[in-house]
Amino acid sequence: MLITEQLASHVKERPNHIITQFNGREITYSAFYEKAKRLAGFFQAKGYQQEDVIALYLNNSDYFLICYYACQLGGFTVMPVNTKLAAPEIEYIFKHSEAKTLVYDVRLEPVLYEIPETFEGFLHTIQVGGDNTLEAIFADSSLVMNEVAINEQQTSVIFYTSGTTGKPKGVMLSAQNVYATAQIWGEAMDLNERDRMQIVAPLFHCAASHVFSIPVIYAGGTIVIEEAFSPEQALTTMEQEKITIFFGVPAMYSILLNTSKIKQIELPSLRLLTYGAAPMPYELVRKVKSLFPNVKVQNLYGQTENSPAATTLKDHFALDKVGSVGEPLPKTEVQVVDEFGDQLPHGQVGEIVVKGPQVMKGYLKNEEETNRAIQNGWLYSGDLGRFDEDGLLYIVDRKKDMIIRGGENVYPVEVEEVLYQIPELLEAAVVGVPHTVYGEVPKAFVVLKDGNEITEEEILAFCSKRLAKFKMPVEVDFMESLPRNASGKVLKNSLRNS
Repeated sequence: MLITEQLASHVKERPNHIITQFNGREITYSAFYEKAKRLAGFFQAKGYQQEDVIALYLNNSDYFLICYYACQLGGFTVMPVNTKLAAPEIEYIFKHSEAKTLVYDVRLEPVLYEIPETFEGFLHTIQVGGDNTLEAIFADSSLVMNEVAINEQQTSVIFYTSGTTGKPKGVMLSAQNVYATAQIWGEAMDLNERDRMQIVAPLFHCAASHVFSIPVIYAGGTIVIEEAFSPEQALTTMEQEKITIFFGVPAMYSILLNTSKIKQIELPSLRLLTYGAAPMPYELVRKVKSLFPNVKVQNLYGQTENSPAATTLKDHFALDKVGSVGEPLPKTEVQVVDEFGDQLPHGQVGEIVVKGPQVMKGYLKNEEETNRAIQNGWLYSGDLGRFDEDGLLYIVDRKKDMIIRGGENVYPVEVEEVLYQIPELLEAAVVGVPHTVYGEVPKAFVVLKDGNEITEEEILAFCSKRLAKFKMPVEVDFMESLPRNASGKVLKNSLRNS
């Protein structure tokens, strides 16, 4: 099946059920489907062929998801674009993908005006909030979509990786990849038509769209969308809209737990708090579980290259196995291998590899990188990890983030776990910096909680009692905030260069 066939089934069974809610606007399954078909019909009328690339340069909204499904219905390739990128980065993505059409939020026009030739080079542009509007297409009853046969192996979506090093790579996901991912996460989170998923993370990133939005729609539930993360607004929405599932990166939970309002609200509908993109420190998990004893906590691990879906740590392990990303997801195989691709026994550190129906087709126009990433059906993640004696996976670090100090391997996440035990710290990140004797040594970057004070000497003294000497940071930099990409991951390359 395709996700569009599942959507059509829900339209038939519960046409008046709310599929999306955004800024007070509610759209039913039947209305959503009709709008998506009209947009697909518009693209067909303009002569676009299957797998032509449609770029979405949009902030979070219900319209983002309608555009996504319109592309699936017509067999076009949807390409969400990170709205936080600089103009040259966006221009590269537009040119590299050879996108034919751009759907964009008019509030983002100033960035597009910085790349006038590329912006004007699209065959068509459709505005959200302007004159040449998406709303006009939705309202045009003369637009009729012609049914098309879609091959499950054709490119359904392209997500460009963060590009923290070098040029971003276009990850091609097939229609089969998308459907398999919806199935996998639907089963892993026990999704159903009564679920109301709150989206505060950016939809242009694969986590908010593929782990949550598409699987919840697959299950017949409702997506409650916020344009961006605001702690006060997020908590208000959670309470007023009877949210059942919330997703945030650990930094969001840290901010929410330090908001006074969190102790004033009642959330009887909330059943699941999920997190991903980075490890959740033990103290943060403990505080979440203490504050919401009747709510399950679940960790999610995956990459854009696997749609993203690899493993999950369910609630019964939330405190006992803090730091683990859990067990392989349904339909998924996960191994830890050495440099020769041979599987390692439990306890030994190696590269995490993943196999399953959600693994990408490859990188757009980059056969060399595709062949390096996918070997014998296994996706080489670039993450270093180990399985414990119970078969639970732990990410030790990114291969490229590992610090080699005088021949000793230092995994930044180990040092970060210790730093997060310091009550005064809100956030922490560790990177390797050059050293004339040891090659490279750990350096810590920290953000203090509002109103808290602590010195570098006090931080290092705390670490010295809990870390081997070779793992100790050589210095600590205090920052107002850590640089992050749109998925919430700390930009360690920026820290290294700071």
